[in-house]
Amino acid sequence: MISILTEGLAQLGLPADAAPRLADFAAAVLEKNKVMNLTAITEPGDFAALHLLDSAVLLNAADFRGKNVVDVGTGAGFPGMPLRMLEPDFDLTLLDSLGKRIHFLQEVCDRMGLRRVEAVHARAEEFAADHREAYDLAVSRAVAALNVLCELALPLVKVGGQFLAMKSVDSDAEIDAARGAIGQLGGRIREIRDYTVPCTDVRHRVVVIDKIRPTPEQFPRPFARIKKNPLK
Repeated sequence: MISILTEGLAQLGLPADAAPRLADFAAAVLEKNKVMNLTAITEPGDFAALHLLDSAVLLNAADFRGKNVVDVGTGAGFPGMPLRMLEPDFDLTLLDSLGKRIHFLQEVCDRMGLRRVEAVHARAEEFAADHREAYDLAVSRAVAALNVLCELALPLVKVGGQFLAMKSVDSDAEIDAARGAIGQLGGRIREIRDYTVPCTDVRHRVVVIDKIRPTPEQFPRPFARIKKNPLK
């Protein structure tokens, strides 16, 4: 795993000396995965590339330094935790609706001495009530459709900030279907960036969405309404 991480970080122009810390985090996730459903990817090399290096790509999509960042639906800590280990100069909130995951991530942060990280157990649409437009950047690898993700994430982003949504390269129809929702929520697509995950032949995508005006107060709606009637 270390060799893949070292090679992949070099390809991304990121500090290769972070590879051991990333490998330590991978080991913690894979160990916890034996008793908690965190990842379906358990082969160490695949984990290194498809979770850790894939997350690291975001550091080439936006400038995180000095920013306040929220990872919406962080799950097992992706992309937030690898970003934290590779770039120390930003404040990170790991947000997830499952308390067991958040408890695990807080334990890992404490054990590894990671600073400027807050692990929060909350639903994004409820978290927005007290953290509206509080973040410079939102990131997410969650599997929800983009129009749903944007309703959860964009209300958290300041005007002038960005939402980086990680998607598959076959998401063209999903992105087109979300354009109306993005506009309603105060966003505008800046860039759709396709990339090859380092050390693989896998192609993924980052959708970069600028927050150009405040999100109307009625958003985000309760999740039951978001799910039943997604914005169009």
